[in-house]
Amino acid sequence: MLRASSNCLRRKQGLLTPWQRCTHPTLLTSWRGLASVTSLDQSSQLGENLHGFMLKRKKHVPELQLTAFQLEHENTGAEYLHVARDDKNNVFSIGFKTNPPDHTGVAHILEHTTLCGSQKYPVRDPFFKMLPRSLSNFMNAFTSSDHTSYPFATTNQQDFKNLLSVYLDATFHPLLKKNDFTQEGWRIGPENPKAIASGHVESDTDDKLVFKGVVYNEMKGMISDASYLYYIKFQNQIFPDINCSGGDPQKMTDLTYQSLKDFHSKNYHPSNAKIFTYGDMPLADHLQEMGQQLDQFEKIQADTGIKTPTSLDNGPLYYTVKGPADPLVDKDMQYKTSTSWLMGDTSNILETFSLGIMSSLLLDGYGSPLYQALIEAGLGPDWSPNTGYDSAGKIGIFSIGLNGVGEADLPKVKEAIQSKLREVHEKGFDKAKVDGYLHQLELALKHKTANFGMGLMQRVQPGWFNGVDPFDALAWNDIVTAFKQKFSEEAYLEDLLEKYLLNDRTLTFTMEPSETYGEELAVEEATRLVAKISEVTRQAGGETEAQKQLTARELELLEVQEKASDQDVSCLPSVHVKDIPRQMEKKPVRDSTLGDVKIQWREASTNGLTYFRAINTFAGLPSELRMLVPLFNDSIMRLGTKDKTMEQLEDLIKLKTGGISTSYHASPSPTDMGASVEGLSFSGYALDNNVPAMYELLQTILQETNFDGPEAESKIRQLLQADANGALDAVSGSGHSYARRYAEAGLSRHGLLNEQVGGLTQIQHTGDLANRSPVEGLGDIIANLKAIQHFAISNSSTFRAALTCGQDSVSSNEAALQKFLSGFPQSASVPKDKTPVLGDTFRPTTFFPLPYQVYYSALAVPTVSYTHALGGPLQILSQLLTHKHLHHEIREKGGAYGGGAYSRGLSGFFGYYSYRDPNPQNTLKIMRNAGRWARDKEWTHQNLEEAKLSVFQGVDAPESVSQEGMTRFLSGVDEAMEQAKREQLLDVKKEDIREVAQRYLVEGMKDARIAVLGEKKDWVKEEAGWSIKSMELSKASESVGASDLSPGDLGHA
Repeated sequence: MLRASSNCLRRKQGLLTPWQRCTHPTLLTSWRGLASVTSLDQSSQLGENLHGFMLKRKKHVPELQLTAFQLEHENTGAEYLHVARDDKNNVFSIGFKTNPPDHTGVAHILEHTTLCGSQKYPVRDPFFKMLPRSLSNFMNAFTSSDHTSYPFATTNQQDFKNLLSVYLDATFHPLLKKNDFTQEGWRIGPENPKAIASGHVESDTDDKLVFKGVVYNEMKGMISDASYLYYIKFQNQIFPDINCSGGDPQKMTDLTYQSLKDFHSKNYHPSNAKIFTYGDMPLADHLQEMGQQLDQFEKIQADTGIKTPTSLDNGPLYYTVKGPADPLVDKDMQYKTSTSWLMGDTSNILETFSLGIMSSLLLDGYGSPLYQALIEAGLGPDWSPNTGYDSAGKIGIFSIGLNGVGEADLPKVKEAIQSKLREVHEKGFDKAKVDGYLHQLELALKHKTANFGMGLMQRVQPGWFNGVDPFDALAWNDIVTAFKQKFSEEAYLEDLLEKYLLNDRTLTFTMEPSETYGEELAVEEATRLVAKISEVTRQAGGETEAQKQLTARELELLEVQEKASDQDVSCLPSVHVKDIPRQMEKKPVRDSTLGDVKIQWREASTNGLTYFRAINTFAGLPSELRMLVPLFNDSIMRLGTKDKTMEQLEDLIKLKTGGISTSYHASPSPTDMGASVEGLSFSGYALDNNVPAMYELLQTILQETNFDGPEAESKIRQLLQADANGALDAVSGSGHSYARRYAEAGLSRHGLLNEQVGGLTQIQHTGDLANRSPVEGLGDIIANLKAIQHFAISNSSTFRAALTCGQDSVSSNEAALQKFLSGFPQSASVPKDKTPVLGDTFRPTTFFPLPYQVYYSALAVPTVSYTHALGGPLQILSQLLTHKHLHHEIREKGGAYGGGAYSRGLSGFFGYYSYRDPNPQNTLKIMRNAGRWARDKEWTHQNLEEAKLSVFQGVDAPESVSQEGMTRFLSGVDEAMEQAKREQLLDVKKEDIREVAQRYLVEGMKDARIAVLGEKKDWVKEEAGWSIKSMELSKASESVGASDLSPGDLGHA
């Protein structure tokens, strides 16, 4: 899996802390008690050898309730960091420094092929085959800009040992077969080898030679995302010494099999490794296993070189590149531009932390100086993808830029940035705003999360590979104390701003839209393909022989893939269903009432925090108002009130809470998939003594937001433009989810609601509103937003709340909630939906022409409600199909980056999806026939065992304290229903699988809905049954919109 080298990518304004903007994410601490004290703490001395590892340092960090140990493997020099903590969710990661030598994506392709079989586990693709043999709650691998890591997390001790053995053997002793390289990397082969192998060629293109490969198609999908493309091309300019680790499709086809093997032997060695473990399992056990593996190696001179950005001493520098145009955005407002500076050495932890604070003060929130100088000033609707302080590398990079800029405004952006930075330096930073960020840190350290260990690994690892001492990165109290001391000195942050930003040693990077960008890529690929085929032709002695060789190679790979689908995998370790407790872990809740309002209480150890969640339900909400709920939620966090600006409200939110939010809520009935409730959801958390202030802030934004202010319309237009700009990039990142949502919209009311509020329909609606002319205005939209404000919340039976807090704060919380509710009306009328029933406008198959180089597909059918007896077998079937059939057919053979089946237990949908798929026609055939395949398959006990393990990875995944009891509160699924479902899942039999496959996936295929996103080709024709929905500006009559989706248009609900 490719991982961006920085988490500084921004999409929307939010009240986020500075360390969330950088590669080192916030440590959301899960306090489970005192740090785990192992025997190592008690008896081992620094310098002692433990299973071949020398203990070099240890450090207790009381504020994080952990003890860290730094060790080094004496034979090889492998570095090892262990974090002992009383947390059952244990984490492992092994990472290697992998500076990419070119743009062929060798590091990325190696990450994939490494997991395709090893000496100890010589089965095809043990990584994917371990997924259903494990109870892990996280398994993956990441290629970052200069390192590659292989992490997992599990609460089961045997599972940890199993995965550790598989991961170590995969990374140090992979088989790296040539077939795996061609499957995962790239190759040339006929478009439809299955048709050729069967002797039934179905079309003229079946034997057409094309480029193939899982990573090749993944990266074609990635560069369809203009934001990703901008970021990567920016990195190429400012960091020329680090090539594109993910791979440029235009260069990937230059990578040879030998180069891949050489890159592994050079980089995947213990001398180049950094190992991380975390949790409550004994370190001695980890050391024993790893010592045995690492002792087989001798120390080598590894390429651990730390790369640095290009010098900007001769700046300013200017670069412009071309990128894809966005059909949903005005073609004259599609430039992306940013200005960047180099900062200091990131191993200076205090300065890095301080620069993160400074970055947030400059950029975060609607009241921040640069937001006001750039976005509010109308130069662009949203930040550029690289905006923020990136501390991932040896030298930090600070960038400020915008998306959606007009060509004439390009020079104004840099001028406005520099002018505002000078102004901020002169006026100074507000201490109250700094206090707000420090308060956010305090809450982050108290907030319990289930994935603390994984977050810690992700925080430490990038810096560790670039010279940052991991012990320094853990010393939170020391860092904050040092920062407070420095900040108390006069002009500390102002001096940092002057030191790094008040100069023109800059790089300004711009991407201009090109209407022909996609066509040019296609022409380049076709030209490159011809050249590669010519090479084979010369070597083979003629075109006919070349075609034969390439076809034979493809059929050979197909045969290997076919054999692998039923391969004996008994050599792989596994946990067992008998390890899963039949009785679920109970987390008791209780109910009370305040007048007509029902309250759910979860009393737990929360470290002095109170978590609030509430829902106000609506009946008969009109579609035109429903589709404005996302804009309403954005607007109340943007406009301010008559008495307070949004900047003032943001400051109070930071100082008094861990964040407050509102969102749309919809949930199907657990007993009737055709029924669904909807409304607004409200949430927030704060220190117990700040709960009244949290409620006051929620009440203020809900009731007092001023939609009539003189700037209200312009600010709402900015929100719309920010959402519309880059919407297609968001779709390209998860196109299968959008396809799935649209397919489900024709199957039930719940599916319809989700599509209107969060699907392609919402994107088109937002784009249409964003591009309204100033003459037409937004008066009708503002009137509807005010209507939503009127009924958003009420002190009535439609409102319910949930509180999670410590037992000692229950009474104060009840009093604060009662006062909060007293400020709202007893009832509020919701306008009723008067939309007539228009009939079924959902065609069975819908195609969305979008400018992507690969496709996203989904097929969905209706099944049963949550409590139905066949819900369990359907969930197990989805895992069987994914791991035993669809992964092989869609990914391995078809070349898609991903594909599988899913069963939504609550909404009652069963479906299939494919992701970054080069051949959706073949994929749809596989999907349509999957039910017959599952019905006729002779399932074994082991098959069912693995599918059940796979399901329970999610069922029994660790849960943050703030989420405890939320399934019941949000969806109405109570403890008895959950326990019954658990028993259903554990008791599924082979005959149950055959029954649901026949009933819902064979007979039920007549009710299926299909949606496909991607480039429109000749096979997409209305006469072939496709409904073609274009997503473009000002084409409402042709495009998907609210009129297509009224509650009467539910197909076979």
